[in-house]
Amino acid sequence: MSVESQGAPGRTPKRSTLLDVARRAGLSHQTVSRYYRDNGEGLKAATKTRIESAIAELDYRPNLIARSMRTRRTGRLAIVLPGGRALHPTEFLNAAAELAREEGFTVEMVGYDGDAAERLGRVLELADWGQVEGVLSISPLDGVDRRASSVPIVVAPEYDDDMRALRNLADGDTAAEIIEHLAGLGHRTFLHIAGDLRWTSARNRRRVYQETIDRLGLTSYGIVDGDWSAQSGFDAVMGLPVGSGVTAIFAASDQVAVGVVRAAWRRGWKVPDDLSVWGWDDQELSRFAVPAISTVTVDRELEGRFAMRRLVAAVRGEPEPLEEPSRKTVNRLVDRESAAPGPFAGQPLPRRRSAR
Repeated sequence: MSVESQGAPGRTPKRSTLLDVARRAGLSHQTVSRYYRDNGEGLKAATKTRIESAIAELDYRPNLIARSMRTRRTGRLAIVLPGGRALHPTEFLNAAAELAREEGFTVEMVGYDGDAAERLGRVLELADWGQVEGVLSISPLDGVDRRASSVPIVVAPEYDDDMRALRNLADGDTAAEIIEHLAGLGHRTFLHIAGDLRWTSARNRRRVYQETIDRLGLTSYGIVDGDWSAQSGFDAVMGLPVGSGVTAIFAASDQVAVGVVRAAWRRGWKVPDDLSVWGWDDQELSRFAVPAISTVTVDRELEGRFAMRRLVAAVRGEPEPLEEPSRKTVNRLVDRESAAPGPFAGQPLPRRRSAR
C-alpha cells in the first residue's frame, strides 16, 4: 500500500480537471476521457476541436497518477483522501486495505489537494482511465454522480478536508453515557474540558455534555474550551477554585485527562478518591497512566473495514452490505481506575428535567 500526493496548499494555483475540460467544451466527461484514452479515435472532428480548444484555454494537464497506473493488474482499488496533510487515519486505512487484500484486491492510496469539488474532478479522471476497478473516497466529494463514472465510486465521508473525524468517529452521544455512569456513582457537580472546537467531535461532545447535565438535573461548574492537549487539562484543573464542588471531570480526550490527573496530584487531590476523571480515545498512554484512565474506545478499524466492504460489493455488483456500524458498536465505555463513587453514592438522582 503506497501513498501519493499531488500539490500542496498555498504553493500552486488550482489545477484544471478533466471535469473542467468537459464543462468548458460542453461535453460529458466520458467523451473527454475517451479522447485521451483512445487518442480521439471514433470522435467527430468538431468534437475533437472543442476538446482541444478547452484543453488549451484551461492549460489542462492529464492526471499523472492516473496515467501511471496504466500497467496495473486486474484487481486494483484506489483509496482517495485529502492530500498535503501531515496526519492520516492509520488505523482506518490499514483496516480498509486489509479487508481489500482478504478479498483478493491490491490497494493504492492517492492524496489530492483542493476542496471537495476539485477532488471530484481528480477522482473522475482516476476512474475513467480504466486502470482501477473501484475508488473509495474517505472524505466528501462535491456532487458525485456514481452513474457518471465508468467504475464504482464509494464515498464514505468519515473525515473532512482537514482529516478531522466525522459521523460515528465524531460521536457525541457517548458523552451522555459517561455522565449518566458518573452520576450513577454519586457525582453531582461536573466540569467538562472540551477539545478544539474546529473539530466536529469536540463540538458534539461539548453539546451532549451540557444537554445531559440539564436533562438529569445535575450541576455543571462550567466548560473549558481546550485544544486536545494535556496542558489544557492541567491548566483547567489548576484554575479551579477551592470549594468549586467539582467531583467529576469529563475530558474530551485521554491527553486532556492525563493533564487533569497531573494537576490534581499537584493540588493534593487524589484520583479517583477526591476527583473522578473520564477521557476519550483509549490511547495507549491511558492504559499505563497511574491511575489508568477510564475512557471511550473508538473502533476505527471497524469503520475502515465496512467502508472497503461497500466498495468491494459495488465492484462485484453485489448488494450493499446492511450491517453498517452503529454509534454504540464503534464507541464503547472502558471503566478503569480513574473513576470511583462520589459523595452522593447510593442516593437517587435529582428529579430529571423534562425534554423540550
